[in-house]
This record gives sequence, structure tokens and C-alpha cells, in this order.
Amino acid sequence: MSITLGSIAPDFSASTTMGELGFHEWLGSSWGLFFSHPEDYTPVCTTELGVVANLHDEFKKRNVKAIALSVDSLNSHKGWISDIEKTMKTTVNFPIIADEQAEVAQLYGMIHEGSSDKHTIRSVFVIGPEKDIKLMLTYPMAVGRNFDEILRVVDALQLSYKHPIVTPANWEQNDDVIIDPSISSEEAGRTFPKGHEEVTSYLRYTEQPD
Repeated sequence: MSITLGSIAPDFSASTTMGELGFHEWLGSSWGLFFSHPEDYTPVCTTELGVVANLHDEFKKRNVKAIALSVDSLNSHKGWISDIEKTMKTTVNFPIIADEQAEVAQLYGMIHEGSSDKHTIRSVFVIGPEKDIKLMLTYPMAVGRNFDEILRVVDALQLSYKHPIVTPANWEQNDDVIIDPSISSEEAGRTFPKGHEEVTSYLRYTEQPD
């Protein structure tokens, strides 16, 4: 099965550092941040898990549950968590999946033969409350993921989930947004009572809702 934007995130059951879980049941009505790591005890990934742990309150505020994966064992994960907490001065407060047989990794297309026949690539999936894939990112081994950017994208996704808008390049919270081109000018007037600026027929700016 191919994973694409808008497709339903495959369900699975797995052993994690916080016990056994069924993925869809665990997500419930929350948004999900699902991200993979090539293996435990790697320097870039150590910093990444530490950053996600430190951003716990930011993700919670957005109703986002984080979950990580690598193909190492639970015992390996637990030892690595001790290192992460010590070096990054944090508490790892989200589950890490022990995917020793790479079953979940294969399900999500996380193993690329050109990179490795065993280790997962550094994937990121943002999953919506209907369990659909909202975002897919793949990072190379040498570049740490920018979780401030991932939070920015979550904000934009959640805003467009609630309102008929899209966000322009380099959008940040409280910047103006773009009215979805599928909305007529008449409907835009009703939907956005604060008004809007029409640059072209398809590029119409309005204040960020809420």
C-alpha cells in the first residue's frame, strides 16, 4: 500500500517504551506526529528526541501526540532514553516504538534501499484527527529536523482544517492568510466579515481567523 497525502495512516499494534498500543486507538481524536530514526544512540536523533520532549507543552496545546520509531529493541530504547534525558536535560514523555522486524517501517515506506536495507530513513508524518496523512517529510542523515517548522506547519494545517483558507509562503502565526480560491467573492464577504484585500481574482488576503 502506498502512503500519500490524504491517504489513511495505516493502523498497527506495537511494543513501545510506554507499553503495547494500537496506533489508531492511541491517537483517538488527536493529531499525530509520527517520526522515525535510523537507530538508537545516534547524535542527530538524540538531539531531535530531546527537542520533541522539551516541546511537549507546545504539542499538547495543539492536541498533537508525538510517537517515534526505530528498528532497535525496547531495552536499547530504554538505555538511549537515559542518555537523551541526561544530555538534553529533559524527560522523554512520548512513546518510542520498538520495530525490530521493521514491520511498521515497511508499512510506512520508511526503509529506502538506496539508503539502507535495514535502517529507517528520517521520516515525519503529521496525521489529522480523521487519521489521514496531512504532511510527509523526509530528511537526510546529516541534517537535524526543524521542529519549530513542524509546529508552524501544524498551526497552518489546523487553521485550514477549521477555516476555508490557505497560508502564504513564510506564514507565521497572526500573519494574514489567503482565502481559498474555491470560495467566491460573495461567499468570502460572508465568511470573513472583517473584509479582505483582493490582489488578483485568485489571491485574496484576509486577517487570520480566531
